[in-house]
Amino acid sequence: VDSKMKSVVAVFLPVFIATASGFVSSPSTLCAKNHAYKPLFATGVNPQEPSVAVVEDMPDALPPLKNHYYLLRHGQSTANVEGIISSARSLAGSTKHGLTLLGIEQGRDSAPSLIDFIEQDLKDDDTTSTKEVYFYSSPFARAKETAEQCLAGMRANDGVAKKIEELGLKVKKEVMLDDGLMERYFGRLDGTELLTYAYVWPVDMFEPTHTAFDVESVAAVSTRIRSTILDIDSKHDEGGNHIVLTSHADVLQITQVYASGLDNVGKFSQYRFGNGEVRKMGRTVDTLPAPVPLQPPERGM
Repeated sequence: VDSKMKSVVAVFLPVFIATASGFVSSPSTLCAKNHAYKPLFATGVNPQEPSVAVVEDMPDALPPLKNHYYLLRHGQSTANVEGIISSARSLAGSTKHGLTLLGIEQGRDSAPSLIDFIEQDLKDDDTTSTKEVYFYSSPFARAKETAEQCLAGMRANDGVAKKIEELGLKVKKEVMLDDGLMERYFGRLDGTELLTYAYVWPVDMFEPTHTAFDVESVAAVSTRIRSTILDIDSKHDEGGNHIVLTSHADVLQITQVYASGLDNVGKFSQYRFGNGEVRKMGRTVDTLPAPVPLQPPERGM
């Protein structure tokens, strides 16, 4: 075990062992739901949410794509401020847990970085680009609103608007919603305090197919992301488009390491996205940022 993994174990293993033994004392809401201890690892169909797949293996590698992809995490949401996990499928299409005022600002502030990434891609290969920019988003309010605010930031920021014109970009105003970009489902941990991520992330590193507490596994997220990206890519079959995927922290972190070919996608939590952060989806490991040792989640992030 390397030093980084030892630090992860030191931070999270005590609380995970307590949880696995059925003796968690915090948060109280979690205990209230689980007086009768359930098996740690679920099998078959997810018992909490039938729409969430349970898979046995990681999917095949993501094949070469025809379009350029960028990953945008939602801005600060009311759930971030409350410090709770917000992954229920009932949130799709609702206005619950939308952006805070800071989150709106973060969404708008993502526009310059996004255009900078697109500009760099044009410098690297301008010959195949259609210069068309499309936004796809999770149907959760915080993601959809972030995509909308990024678009608004492109119009409101004179410098960004000028660069878009100079580059000849054609930015589509419609935000297309895709269920494949929804938040990672956290099963019996949904609605509980952020600290309960500590029951899941360390185990992800060792076993990407685990479904502890009926969470959606890393392998299942990778599987649906693979399907979603290939479907979107086929809709833009001419290639050379610039496609923004607006989603959530775990989903985008899993996406970036899976797309890059990292050997252990379960280490995704070491490549954190900040609120409103945008990154180019690279296809090699050297495009990933430097990994950061796993830390307990903080309220407001």
